[in-house]
Amino acid sequence: MREIREETVSFAVHDLRQFVTALLAKAGMDEEKSAAVARLLVLTDAMGRRTHGVAMLLLYLKEIQNGTMRTHGEPEVVRDNGITAVWDGDYLPGMWLVEKAILQAMPRAAEHGIAAVAIRRSHHIGCLAALAKIAADQGFVALITNSDPAGQRVAPYGGTEALMTPNPLAFGYPGEHHPVLVDMCASITTTSMTRQKVAEGKLFDHPWLQDANGNSTRDPAVLENTTPRGSLLPLGGQEYGHKGYGLSLIVGALSQGLSGHGRKDAPKRWGGNTYVQVMSPDLFAGGDAFAEQMDYLSDRCRSNKPINPLQLVRVPGDAAATSIAQAQKHGISYDMAVWTGLCGWADKLGVDVPVSP
Repeated sequence: MREIREETVSFAVHDLRQFVTALLAKAGMDEEKSAAVARLLVLTDAMGRRTHGVAMLLLYLKEIQNGTMRTHGEPEVVRDNGITAVWDGDYLPGMWLVEKAILQAMPRAAEHGIAAVAIRRSHHIGCLAALAKIAADQGFVALITNSDPAGQRVAPYGGTEALMTPNPLAFGYPGEHHPVLVDMCASITTTSMTRQKVAEGKLFDHPWLQDANGNSTRDPAVLENTTPRGSLLPLGGQEYGHKGYGLSLIVGALSQGLSGHGRKDAPKRWGGNTYVQVMSPDLFAGGDAFAEQMDYLSDRCRSNKPINPLQLVRVPGDAAATSIAQAQKHGISYDMAVWTGLCGWADKLGVDVPVSP
């Protein structure tokens, strides 16, 4: 395995896509899915969402090796009436499945104004904002929600036993210069961020978790290394967590209720249920009217007097657009831990590692 001496290594976006595609293909994933997952993982890193980017490949390759992520085939169409559809993903790659659903929904939304696909038994779908961007780049409005009925990370508000997952939600729409991309979840922080803090031996800056007795804490280890386990606090924390709890139930209704599969089925595999809704502004008040209203609102937000003069008010998606431009120009960097792990898989699978400039 190539020895890495630098603290970080950087690679061109194109080279990274080729590398990730080759790793997935050598692991057994078919060409279409490998290319889609690679493109979206690298885009996620380019957007600055590093917990859900190429680092996830270390987990995906293990899932493929263990046979818990399917690498070939198509989703089963459970129901399709032209405007709404239900798919059974049978644990196919989630990023590919959701991209496929968006690509199917866009022409239907262009015809009917709205289209939606509920997907059950998908594998992990990665960064929701990167997926919403697909539709927003084409002038559509997109809503994506996701939950994992096998996971137990968040207690219902007022409870102490972890029951739900962070239940992320993304909303994207076209903007004057780049899409507006809202990406959030029903818990204050995420499972990936918690694991990252545990690995680094760091505490959160604020008490975003609770232990098994309901005491708020900054210690991420209560979710990973204690018995009984603690839980992530819902958005709003112990004071106003009823808001995050309500949002979590909304996400569950869209992703589990509408797909007809959820906690009652007691799945044991890492995966998820996803709801994808695409809307065409042209079939509402019109694309020009949408742009006029939303671009005006974005401009007013950005021109709002900031608390700190050195930190101007941003609109969700501004930082991602800047980060993408920087990644295209300068490449994307990775720390030694992530890159060493990827190089290990490259040696195992016989894939050439890209050269850092």
